Amino acid sequence: MTTVADHSGPPPAGDTHTIEARSAAERRFRLGDLPGWALSSALFAIVLAAWEIVVRVTGVSPIIVPPPSDVAVALVKGLVDGELVFHTWITLQEILGGFLIATILAMALALLVSQSTLAEKAVLPLVVTIQAVPKVAVAPLLLIWFGFGMTSKTLTTALIAFFPLLINAILGLNSAGADERNMLRSFGASEWQVMRRLRLPSALPYVLAGLDSAAILSVLGAIVAEFVGAQAGLGYVIQASNTQLDTASMFAVLVILSVIGLVLHFLITGIGRRAVFWSADNDVRVQDV
Repeated sequence: MTTVADHSGPPPAGDTHTIEARSAAERRFRLGDLPGWALSSALFAIVLAAWEIVVRVTGVSPIIVPPPSDVAVALVKGLVDGELVFHTWITLQEILGGFLIATILAMALALLVSQSTLAEKAVLPLVVTIQAVPKVAVAPLLLIWFGFGMTSKTLTTALIAFFPLLINAILGLNSAGADERNMLRSFGASEWQVMRRLRLPSALPYVLAGLDSAAILSVLGAIVAEFVGAQAGLGYVIQASNTQLDTASMFAVLVILSVIGLVLHFLITGIGRRAVFWSADNDVRVQDV
């Protein structure tokens, strides 16, 4: 008679320790499990601390590299007395105005080029030629034509932000396949219906990527325009601080510009996640031109 061994009892002590060790290893904390914002914030804090220590220990002149504490003091002082608030508001108007103009013109031209082969052959090479001209060389002309006011700065900003958005919009409108377009036409859809129901939804990820790039370039454009000639704005503050060798104030302005760029970036990406919820990849990369 064969006896079947009963294995339902508790595992051997060695097996228990092995299972516990394996569970502990699985629960072990890993830095990669932290969210991106926490890792970035921690790295930023480490960089600031190292910067402060190195500057203090080596005795580097604050005219060359100010410690972060001096930058913080200059930033708070400029915000409290209202000077940086005033100049930030001027630059922000130029950024948003140029971004809006670039968006309207780029989308209108992209729709025209994507719908007309004649327009694509006639207009697009001209736009590419204009884009090849350095914007820094065009900014003084706009200053002569429109003066030292906000108009010349806004147009320079729009000129710098225009082309990346245009290219992304054209690529997006042409991303819809010919088979899908022909299928809709075979069901009696008009060109406008094909555009509204197929080509525009297909173009949205590309357009949003272009808007993200254009927003960052708008910040650059406004500062470039103010460097050429301005009576107010954050670019004006940088030049005035440079004349006075006030490096801490220059860094404070860079902090404000970084915050403006980050806010615009997160606004656009947040809108993108809601507007392009059907896309498997909302983070469409801007095409390099």
